[in-house]
Amino acid sequence: MKLSLVVPCYNEEDTIEKFYEAVKGAFINHIKEYELIFVNDGSRDQTLHKLHQIYNKKEKNIKVVSFSRNFGKEAAMFAGLKQAIGEYVTIIDADLQQRPEVVVKMVEILDEKPEIDCVAAYQEERKEGKVLSFFKNSFYKLINKMAEVDFVSGASDFRTFRQPVNQAIQNMTEYNRFSKGIFSWVGFEVFYMPYEVQEREGGTSKWSFVKLFHYALDGIMAFTTAPLKIAVSLGGILSFGSVVYFIVYLLDYLLNRHEMSQMELIIGIILLLCGLQLLVLGIIGEYLAKLYIEGKNRPIYIAKEILSYSDENEEKKDDQ
Repeated sequence: MKLSLVVPCYNEEDTIEKFYEAVKGAFINHIKEYELIFVNDGSRDQTLHKLHQIYNKKEKNIKVVSFSRNFGKEAAMFAGLKQAIGEYVTIIDADLQQRPEVVVKMVEILDEKPEIDCVAAYQEERKEGKVLSFFKNSFYKLINKMAEVDFVSGASDFRTFRQPVNQAIQNMTEYNRFSKGIFSWVGFEVFYMPYEVQEREGGTSKWSFVKLFHYALDGIMAFTTAPLKIAVSLGGILSFGSVVYFIVYLLDYLLNRHEMSQMELIIGIILLLCGLQLLVLGIIGEYLAKLYIEGKNRPIYIAKEILSYSDENEEKKDDQ
């Protein structure tokens, strides 16, 4: 098997058939042996029905993994990687903003350059709003200063890599997953290829600003302990500042007899220290929450149904 395409799907009833036809059209003269692994991440529309229709065409290269509920895109990607048997593996969205034609170019790069293990697509120009672009760029600058691994701005999960990279990713079985960090952490030789994001063929984006914000926080928590160090530093600075403030206040009172409202002073100090304590406890609490969830050792996903062309082949052998 030359290539495995892992396709996370959540409420993609408007695009899933278009995506399937686009893949066939793009690969017909370039990639002969490939499989499509659709992962239905608890969709609430007709996505699963559409996937059953595609599977029932019996084209012998379709796998469908259906979750028992919505576990998130990170879990869907992991489930797809577990099913991938191709020499190369591609992660691609079903909304056709990431075109199958780009995958053909990725495969050609891996064929021509055996020293390259992974081809990652990145956006040279973002088509989103200026505010969202600002926050995303700020996130990459912040996390690159704090994390031990490098994060490339504009690089998404859209990438093609060799099977050893896939195995390395599967070995990272943490429940709280942040794929951008995982791809960077496993290493290997990565070639970053610019591409242009296309307009959605249908449906709406599943990523709101709030979801992206929480996703960014998960990434920071997963790949750096810098917030804990910041809390310690902040506590030390404010404690030192409080001591200096008291000394200045005492000297001012002794030398100038300048009277200040003690009540206002006390209230201000109490609010400052309480706010500091809550900030530090909040940061520690976030890390403890991650440890608490990881300690439960829950599965990353639960598959309600797995349809595979290989199962059909086994049934035919049994019948014979």
